[in-house]
Amino acid sequence: MIRSALLIAMLTAIPAMAPAQTAAPAGERAPAAVPAAAAKLRLKPDLTLSRDIVSFGDLIAGLSPQDAALPAFRAPALGETGTIQVSRIIEAAVKQGLLRDAQDLDGQSVAQVVVTRAARRITGVDVEAAVKSALLERFGFDGRAFALLLDGGAPSVVVEPELTGDLAALDLNYDARSRRVTGRLTMPGSAATRLKPVRVSGQLVETAEVVVPLRTIARGETLTPGDVTIERRPREAQFNDVLGEMKAAIGKVAKRTLVAGSVLRSGDVQREEVVGRGDIVTILYEGRGIAISMRGRANEAGAVGDVISITNPQSKRVLQGTVTGPGRVNVSPHSGGQIAAAR
Repeated sequence: MIRSALLIAMLTAIPAMAPAQTAAPAGERAPAAVPAAAAKLRLKPDLTLSRDIVSFGDLIAGLSPQDAALPAFRAPALGETGTIQVSRIIEAAVKQGLLRDAQDLDGQSVAQVVVTRAARRITGVDVEAAVKSALLERFGFDGRAFALLLDGGAPSVVVEPELTGDLAALDLNYDARSRRVTGRLTMPGSAATRLKPVRVSGQLVETAEVVVPLRTIARGETLTPGDVTIERRPREAQFNDVLGEMKAAIGKVAKRTLVAGSVLRSGDVQREEVVGRGDIVTILYEGRGIAISMRGRANEAGAVGDVISITNPQSKRVLQGTVTGPGRVNVSPHSGGQIAAAR
């Protein structure tokens, strides 16, 4: 039996869609009869496709392989989502002889079928990597210590989902004096970028390594190696007191809430205080072969290694000592260091 061709109808993201047009049939034929004993065909409420055509098999489960392969509608553009009204699906299926009427289809409680066109989204990181690769290859410029600030932000680009390669430069212009870059990029094998290359323009700016939190860290939390990472950020946007090494942050306590992705400054963290102001501490005095332990009160808060003042509550004498651990302060004739500021 020769089936008449069905002209594909465009999908949109709104429920109302333009009616499909059918091509002139090659010959008149009666719709195929659906066996009365056959199980009902089932409608699929949503689907994701990697091609530009929606077949009847994509929409209706239970069709024969031959019927399932018949084209029904055109899929949305790459990366977009659209809908098809169930009434239009039934109408098209009846015309093709796949259904006798709406009663042959199970799932009519669904008003429309949602269709998503799969795609790979090109990010700003992809664009920057392609530009830097082309700069090194064509101009001998190593851009690893630079960031590409794109005019207007990263372009919105999608390509076919099966493509896993990298963007390549069709052409690229570079002004070494201003560090301005312009050009066009494409994804090898992509019809989307072949028809519409990715146009880029921007400027390379010098960067520096900075410490950034990987998550939001509450005030008073101690930072661990899993909480922070090193990233390169534009140097012009940084303050002079930014943290540039992991060791400057790990083990420190957040003095305020630290937002994920923000650049950490030295004033954002502090060493963990193991002695609080007003705490009762153990004072260890060592000198000339003797060791004395007594109780005292801390006049200042301090972390391990800080020199703080403590008071002997019996003699009322104020001493200077080094914090050696939680609730412990060492005092000796040769104690040195800078007195920790009160917190």
